[in-house]
Amino acid sequence: MKPGDRPDPFTVRAQKAGYPARSVYKLEEIDRRCRLTRQGLAVLDLGAAPGSWTKYLAEKVGPRGRVVALDQNPLKVACGPVVTALELDVTTASLGDLALLGPFGLVVSDLAPHTTGIRDADVFHSVELVDRAIAIADATLAPGGNFVAKIFQGEGFDRVRADLRARFGTVRVLKPEASRKESTEVYLVGLGRKAPPPAASP
Repeated sequence: MKPGDRPDPFTVRAQKAGYPARSVYKLEEIDRRCRLTRQGLAVLDLGAAPGSWTKYLAEKVGPRGRVVALDQNPLKVACGPVVTALELDVTTASLGDLALLGPFGLVVSDLAPHTTGIRDADVFHSVELVDRAIAIADATLAPGGNFVAKIFQGEGFDRVRADLRARFGTVRVLKPEASRKESTEVYLVGLGRKAPPPAASP
């Protein structure tokens, strides 16, 4: 922070509440508006580190729920016994192996690319990550389940939203108050996963 800059209120609030990052308030708002969490729910958290979303989800699902947190980096916050944290690269992990972790009632992704400042490149890599999150949801999300993913707006956004509309009963686009105003990030929310079509007969 530069001298004279005012502390970000969401960051200050998160630190006081024991969360490692301000992003918790993005998920909290999405949850409040879309009613994603409940006691006993099983959740898959993609791109979980440093752990703000994981901690929030663990509190919401309670002792009868479970949260599987996946990231290349370790969590920086204790989240309790309902959390299983696995250090792996979700972009290369086997979908078959990930499917064995499920089924889940909710899949969330706060995955984001290492930004370059080149808008088109950053959008392209963001869309790639959302496509991967959708593929993981296809393998792990139960019918009727819900999905949340961060995406940068730009080329590919409309196609990704259409992909979600083919899979979910309702698709919403939300920009939480805790998202920085200058950021192009929004969150795609898929509600009520449709049952996958039956496999074709050989």
